[in-house]
Amino acid sequence: MSDFSFHNLTPDLILDAVESTGIRVDSGLLALNSYENRVYQFIDEDRHRYVAKFYRPNRWSSEQIQEEHDFAEELLTQEIPIAAPMRLNGQTLHLHQGYYFALFPSVGGRQFEVDNLDQLEWMGRFIGRLHAVAASRPFTHRPQIDLDSFLFESRKELEHSTLVPTALMNPLFTIMDMVIDKTAKQYKPAKQIRLHGDCHPGNILWRDEPTFVDLDDCRMGPAIQDLWMMLSGDRQQQLLQLDTLVNAYEEFFDFNHKELSLIEPLRAMRMVHYMAWLSRRWEDPAFPQAFPWFATDKYWEQQILALKEQYATLQEPPLSLMP
Repeated sequence: MSDFSFHNLTPDLILDAVESTGIRVDSGLLALNSYENRVYQFIDEDRHRYVAKFYRPNRWSSEQIQEEHDFAEELLTQEIPIAAPMRLNGQTLHLHQGYYFALFPSVGGRQFEVDNLDQLEWMGRFIGRLHAVAASRPFTHRPQIDLDSFLFESRKELEHSTLVPTALMNPLFTIMDMVIDKTAKQYKPAKQIRLHGDCHPGNILWRDEPTFVDLDDCRMGPAIQDLWMMLSGDRQQQLLQLDTLVNAYEEFFDFNHKELSLIEPLRAMRMVHYMAWLSRRWEDPAFPQAFPWFATDKYWEQQILALKEQYATLQEPPLSLMP
């Protein structure tokens, strides 16, 4: 089964899979905003609202997915608000006609506001609590944030991609190689713990408090990975945000100030990895439809400019706080 074989995931198959767990669907399937996997919201016959998540074939092994589920359950037992998979018939991970899937209770809320210092303070506390649990033991099956998968393999994917305009390949890879070289020299994490891994505002829902969703990218890495995507604006704004986050974070877990030097290398790794991810997934029909600008000259010209800006940032002193 190829990585983009969701064309076999028909509505009938989805309904059969869900009902194989003993839950009866009493509504239509509402497709939610997810590209890496396929995610649907529905209501059962008792008027409870659920989310069904079908994992992209051949992306994670069953052991890696189960480790994600176990991590979510572990966090939930420590009263850390996270959307954890439901345990049905004694298991959280189910298999139906070649597709691994899980069911979750539907979680409502509005998006986290990155410029709201009160909400940032909440986030600092909750990420501190999350890391206190996460640091107790490592993942066994999940990967880590490393230079190979985020930079070197990503560059190789882009080098062989037919989506990069020929006329822009030389300027793109010239600046990309400069960014990769600088990042490889700077990315030297001293300690790695279990992480949410993709803790950006879109994966945080807010009601009376934050709720973490989507542990699909959980992996081992430096703690700062779950904090730096909360930062926005200019340097002074980011320092204020960071100070708010870290002060709240340290109520529950020690913050290593040396990891501040990893923020810009991690940002560079995410930039290159994102480009390669889009290229790698292009044969999935959902991607050209959702990201039509990806194969245009304008997009790649913007990436060249963004990489130049990131290269300049990598040469600046890292953010620093009073320890």
